[in-house]
Amino acid sequence: MTNFINKNLLFLISLSIFHPAVSSGKDISFKHHHEGIDKGSLSGKITEKGKGTPLPGATVYIPDLKLGVIADSLGNYRFRLLPTGSYLVEAHSVGFKTLTKTIRITSNSIANFELSDEYVEESPVVVTGISKATQIKRSPVPIISINHDYITSNLSTNIIDAIAKVPGVSALTTGPNVSKPFIRGLGFNRILTLYDGVRQEGQQWGDEHGIEADQYGIDRIEVIKGPASLTYGSDALAGVVNLIPTPPAPEGKIVGDVLTEYQTNNGMFGGSAMLSGTKNGFEWLGRASHKEATNYQNKIDGRVYNTAFRETDANLTFGLHGKWGYSHLNLSLYDDLQEIPDGSRDSLGRFTYQNTEADTLPRPLVPQSTLSSYKITTLHQHVQHYRAYLSNNFAIGNSHLLVNLGIQRSVRREYSHPEAPFQDLAGLYLQLNTYSYDLKYYFPEMKGWNTTVGVNGMYQNNNVTEGTDFIIPSYHQFDIGPFVMTKKRFNKLDISGGIRFDNRSFSNSGLFTKQDPQTLVTKAVYGVDTVGADHPFSDYSKQFSGFSGSIGATYNFTDRFSIKANLSRGYRAPNISEISSNGIHPGTSLYQIGNPDFKPEFSLQEDLGLAYTTKYVALNFSLFNNILSNYIFNQRMPDSTIQSLPVYKFLQGKAQLYGGELSLDIHPIKPLHFENSISTVYALNRGLDAKLLNDSNRYLPNIPPLHGISELRYDFERKQLHLLNGFVKIQLAYYAAQNRVYLSDGTETPTAGYALFNAGVGGGITNKKGKTVVNLYLMGNNLFDVAYFDHMSRLKYFYYNASDSNPAHGIHNMGRNIAIKLDFPLDFSMKQQASNQN
Repeated sequence: MTNFINKNLLFLISLSIFHPAVSSGKDISFKHHHEGIDKGSLSGKITEKGKGTPLPGATVYIPDLKLGVIADSLGNYRFRLLPTGSYLVEAHSVGFKTLTKTIRITSNSIANFELSDEYVEESPVVVTGISKATQIKRSPVPIISINHDYITSNLSTNIIDAIAKVPGVSALTTGPNVSKPFIRGLGFNRILTLYDGVRQEGQQWGDEHGIEADQYGIDRIEVIKGPASLTYGSDALAGVVNLIPTPPAPEGKIVGDVLTEYQTNNGMFGGSAMLSGTKNGFEWLGRASHKEATNYQNKIDGRVYNTAFRETDANLTFGLHGKWGYSHLNLSLYDDLQEIPDGSRDSLGRFTYQNTEADTLPRPLVPQSTLSSYKITTLHQHVQHYRAYLSNNFAIGNSHLLVNLGIQRSVRREYSHPEAPFQDLAGLYLQLNTYSYDLKYYFPEMKGWNTTVGVNGMYQNNNVTEGTDFIIPSYHQFDIGPFVMTKKRFNKLDISGGIRFDNRSFSNSGLFTKQDPQTLVTKAVYGVDTVGADHPFSDYSKQFSGFSGSIGATYNFTDRFSIKANLSRGYRAPNISEISSNGIHPGTSLYQIGNPDFKPEFSLQEDLGLAYTTKYVALNFSLFNNILSNYIFNQRMPDSTIQSLPVYKFLQGKAQLYGGELSLDIHPIKPLHFENSISTVYALNRGLDAKLLNDSNRYLPNIPPLHGISELRYDFERKQLHLLNGFVKIQLAYYAAQNRVYLSDGTETPTAGYALFNAGVGGGITNKKGKTVVNLYLMGNNLFDVAYFDHMSRLKYFYYNASDSNPAHGIHNMGRNIAIKLDFPLDFSMKQQASNQN
């Protein structure tokens, strides 16, 4: 692993070090590509609309250039040495409505911003899945943006849990630290997770580990609710979750924060420290985070054995900006020790644990001291993720070239041997190396058309031979996908579309395994040792390919009312588990079987949405209909067990998912917010003959029930009491019963409805100069300590033992949880004007 990191990170780092702008410390002046690049600048003043009062400390940000500055004490701001061209520019000040303008940046551009004191916020700007930064209200693609305030002021146990209440988004969970994103009823390899626009690769076909990202390092999140294969290829068939990390400091600033958090239910304590600075276009950022917890609890099961975790994260970023564009280098690591629950209990519901390899004797009870301990038990998984990526945006005349190169290494070990001397020998040992590339060329605007051509993909190799459990074989694959997309604005009408072709070359290796007669441990064998050995996997190669695309339009009748429609086709190649799995998966307590004859999945989704805002009301309504061909799902085999474990096999058919989301935010006065949302998904199995359909196989598995959120929040400030940006809120989260389930062969069971009451209060405390010294948050979830099963929780099916089939014997979700969070911001000004370069 060390050699891999050293060799491949050196390549990306060398690209940055030998970049002419870095090595010389000056602005780029390539003789060929960058000769004659015009130097642009942008300056102006930010004031309060109607009063002309300057707004010192307001921020101005250019999303496409990932560049921002802060206004000085007179409200003046300035960017220098910018690439010329048209850019969307945002101006924001706390307590005011964000103002967005498209500005043509030339040698000496001036743009003033007058911010209004309005109740309803402006439509957010997004950068995911589109050719250029665009306001949501002008994008036909169904997309939402979750800002940092939302992430900070809501209690969550991981970064995916933080967005699970957003309309159209849910999570498949295995305890408090393991959440997989689902969008409109689809998840796993149908949802592509991005980190700062770079695809995240970490064995996402598995359902017993979460997304490898530091929740404290995420600034905002953008979610595409529908096929995004046009931009990202396979695995974006049902949507995209783009985790956008904390941006570096504005020009001329050194900023940071120290955050600490404690949650009562599982004793989770976490902390994170960040420091960042920018000067003369050179930026840097460093962050280190840690969190750990003991077993979570509820009033039915008590403390749930083997749900403790210990996670450590680190991130380092360097960047350079100039009239030529920008170049960013990001290095990160994620290290998580996560226990593996199996739900084992005696007849009285008390947790027991496996203490012998053969597991033929009655299991002993788990001591109370172990249930409340932070020590990671013998049976756990160790997930490590290393990432380096180089993100570049080069100005070439009036066009731009985006070049993103990434390297990732995912190491996942499941320790499934309870007895010495094999406790430190990993059962499942997966080592995945990913090399990703993403190139886009943005043509100069021609008669209002913004056109982009590009190609992206990845090369992967995954080694599984160093473990003792083999659910999948080693494999390698190469993805490539060229595409073209374009957009145009006709006054009130915005249209966009594109087309793409993807190809995946896939090959997995055969594997022979044999049990050591002395240790009884199974290992991979080669050569003459294969005589008499088991042969769970054979050599296999296949090409997967397909077209995808999108076309849509948005019509803004007025600044307050718009409608949008979009038609998109998604593509997904089957993953390694669906094709080749054949073995016991310790983390899921089942025996999994794949199918090498699978075809690629294709989806055709229709979207229709409308948005209406006034001074007091914001209404958003969306409908979708999604038809999937060759839909792959997991079904339990009837009356079939292997080594006392249930057998599941992937099947393929046709499916339809349809539904929608509605959100209504009411602001009768500026500080009062009454926010409501509701989401529903209907998912039907269309792959069977009508004569064979019945109530047990009519629906699809893993579909969230109808659910909604109602929140009443009051914002306040008491400057004389040194209170800033305060809020107090109460929230009701309600989930209907889910009776539309895949009952066939016991794959799923119905889930009763429930309602959870949550609340929170928070705000900043300032010093005599009005500067915030600490942000304090006190939040609580499930305050009435309701015992419930979440339909999307895997622990719902962790019964007392393998022969138990009583749905009441599953493991309930987390009970009452109260959290306190302290955030100490740091802010230092360098001795220079608020501009992006000297």
